[in-house]
Amino acid sequence: MGEEPKTFPANWDAALYDAKHSFVWERGTDVLALLAPQPEERILDLGCGTGHLTARIAAAGAHVVGLDSSEEMIAEARRNFPELEFVVGDAQDFQFDKPFDAVFSNAALHWVRQPERAAYCICEALTPGGRFVAEMGGEGNIERVLEGVRRARVAIGSPVEEGFNPWYFPTIGEYASLLETQGFDVTLALLFDRPTPLEEGEAGLRNWIRMFGASFCADLELKKQEEFFFVVEQQLRKELFREGQWRLDYRRLRVMARRVD
Repeated sequence: MGEEPKTFPANWDAALYDAKHSFVWERGTDVLALLAPQPEERILDLGCGTGHLTARIAAAGAHVVGLDSSEEMIAEARRNFPELEFVVGDAQDFQFDKPFDAVFSNAALHWVRQPERAAYCICEALTPGGRFVAEMGGEGNIERVLEGVRRARVAIGSPVEEGFNPWYFPTIGEYASLLETQGFDVTLALLFDRPTPLEEGEAGLRNWIRMFGASFCADLELKKQEEFFFVVEQQLRKELFREGQWRLDYRRLRVMARRVD
């Protein structure tokens, strides 16, 4: 399918992800219930991270494969669940010899910069009538955080360029149309607010930025990074810090679709 940019970011701190950001997979319980994995089904967990939801799918009796673009995440998943199958692969360019009954994805597809290619690969990986169940960041996700980052960079004298947001946060209409174009019948699409508390109290926001938004300050020297963290915390404290805890303005897009054939 040619040489195109791979999913962002290139490297993950898998240990930090499991230790400080378990909310990512813990909040996947509802969408996993929507998947409703059945015994003997063959299911792909796309963007499986460190494998916790992959293991829950397997616990239902399904034959599951976890795929992630991060070698660090896959290595941690194999340590966590050595009995399960995990592979390194790009959501924009993957294929398997044997099709799946379902493809599941939680908090991963907003990292994909070529979403139409991911949708094509997902559709091709499914059996006729196979289902696709996913949740990702949707339109308006972390809007206040992004504005706070922009203002903080201006305040420290290092403004960011327009379009600095590395993610893909589509509307319902945008993503449903994309899936339909690639051969899906969309049966469910929801966009909803989900304020999300972070761990580690005062340090929660900067930990989150280090984990998921490193590009916001990767170009800054260490001293300037500390200044950035201080200013962005001041910018966002009134809106997003409550009772000793940061609560980010997450907005999620949840979809369910079936391959038309």
